[in-house]
Amino acid sequence: MTEPKLIQIRERIVSLKCLNAFTLKLIAMALMLCDHIWATIAVKHLWLTGIGRLAFPIFAFQIVEGFFHTSDFKKYLKRVFLFALISEIPFNLMAEGGFFYPLHQNVMFTFCLALLLLAILEKAKKKGRIVFLLASAGCVLTGFLVGFITFVDYYGYGIWMVLLFYFCRNIPFGWIGQLIGMIWINWYMIGGLVYMVPVFGRTLEIPEQGLAVLALVPIWLYNGRQGPHSTRLQYAWYAFYPVHMLILSILSRIIN
Repeated sequence: MTEPKLIQIRERIVSLKCLNAFTLKLIAMALMLCDHIWATIAVKHLWLTGIGRLAFPIFAFQIVEGFFHTSDFKKYLKRVFLFALISEIPFNLMAEGGFFYPLHQNVMFTFCLALLLLAILEKAKKKGRIVFLLASAGCVLTGFLVGFITFVDYYGYGIWMVLLFYFCRNIPFGWIGQLIGMIWINWYMIGGLVYMVPVFGRTLEIPEQGLAVLALVPIWLYNGRQGPHSTRLQYAWYAFYPVHMLILSILSRIIN
């Protein structure tokens, strides 16, 4: 294939990347809202939690992007941890119906643990390939175990998804690694409720969590741009998480 044709193909691929960080956040928030509406006030509508499976991978991807783009990692981590604390009671009220439930923590704690591992990996990377490979293996194992021990949302699998986007970032054909990793983690490791879908006279078994693989579509359309941004807007993104859970918790008690 000639160089001009390769350039044309590259330009066409780039032109398809139409989603910035702002748009990705809106998509992820809408999908998360659907899932939480199902969990509280519309439990009979399984399609809501089905499409809600796409939310976490998008947030996991954006945590990695935020890690690389932040000018102050400590401030970034503190902000995520602060909203993890703020979100815990609304999360408990929504998920378990009470103020205190130590056996399941909200997703912001998942991202806190993942960010700590990313920081370790970046430091290891500066010390050479062997150190980085050893640190990578250690972080994958540690993240998985700690995720389950601390009962964070999505457990060790959630931390694995963040690490997946980290390892596949800026490497040749990284999208293939993302696809294989997402299928393995969501389809085979997590699984969940199985949908029986007729396809060409056969019945295809699709685990509910397997739908999360579809989150790669908007992720692959990401163009690397930030989009509209301000300090107020930034805190609004974080505030949406505890506020919408609190509202849904109240509504579920009124409706149900």
